[in-house]
Amino acid sequence: MSFNYRKSGAMGVLIPSLISFFVIIIILKLTNTVITYDVLTSIGVKFVLLALSLHLLSWLFGSLRIQLLAFIIGHKISFYLAFKTTLASNFLASLTPSSVGGEPMRIKMLADNGLSYGSAMAIVLAERLLDSILLLSALVVCFFLKELVPGLGLKVGAAFLGILILLMIFLWMLIHNPESIKQLINWVRGKTKGGKTLTAVEKQIWLFREAVITLAGERIRMPTLFVVTIILWACEFLIPSVLLVGLGRNPSLISSITAQIIVSLISLAPLTPGGSGIAEVSMSYLYSMFVPSYLLGVLVGLWRLITYFTNLTAGAIFVGAEFDRIVKRCDTLENSD
Repeated sequence: MSFNYRKSGAMGVLIPSLISFFVIIIILKLTNTVITYDVLTSIGVKFVLLALSLHLLSWLFGSLRIQLLAFIIGHKISFYLAFKTTLASNFLASLTPSSVGGEPMRIKMLADNGLSYGSAMAIVLAERLLDSILLLSALVVCFFLKELVPGLGLKVGAAFLGILILLMIFLWMLIHNPESIKQLINWVRGKTKGGKTLTAVEKQIWLFREAVITLAGERIRMPTLFVVTIILWACEFLIPSVLLVGLGRNPSLISSITAQIIVSLISLAPLTPGGSGIAEVSMSYLYSMFVPSYLLGVLVGLWRLITYFTNLTAGAIFVGAEFDRIVKRCDTLENSD
């Protein structure tokens, strides 16, 4: 039976979009709808545009980070490729639980443009490590500032820290105890018949290890990478505060940033595509602690429109050719069967 990839892709976009849309509608219904509508029509357009500009800046700094990481491990890529990779991965991340679809797309696009899969994996891993270190450090700082860090936030942060520690242990073993990796590969080789495939995978593992060692030994550009990461996330986390100012409220900067960190971590739970529904509910709950209830629906709706639906739209527009190429390849493989 022929599989319609385009139809499947359309459904992949529709389902999380509908989940997000209906959850926002529910939040609106649970607040004062009349006042919420009045607030929506009176919000300053310039603040919405500023919030949107911050999100666009996060794309640019995310692209710059990919370009810098590639340069550190010895690959010169164009900013356009990094930007296209960012949009493509954001698009797929918005459609998959825990945003897991974003990383494979990043790796695939970088590998298709001259990098080895091992090097591309190292770049993606470095991005996630930089993000994790920043988010957890910021959460700790917010805790000591005695701002909004409810028990939920501490539990989520602790779980995320546990995952980060396990990842660091794996990387330590990969770098300092490669013999254990060789033994594992040999054990798998003895249990399977996929000799050529396993050899290719093994090659990428060692290329990945080499790239990780290069990145771990980087000292000169590491401060720049952290600054870029801070700016990237600051652009995202300032969006609700800008919207609150547009709604005529105190931006509650530290509380808002704390809530954004917790929402970002909660949204990684593998429950719904792109965290749809989870992100809206968790944000509504956290912001209800310092934002009037009648503003929550508008705030969450505008925030999700800017940070989620723009990812879907831009991803579909700017990487359409990439997905068409993938679809044609799938169609060719299917017809050759």
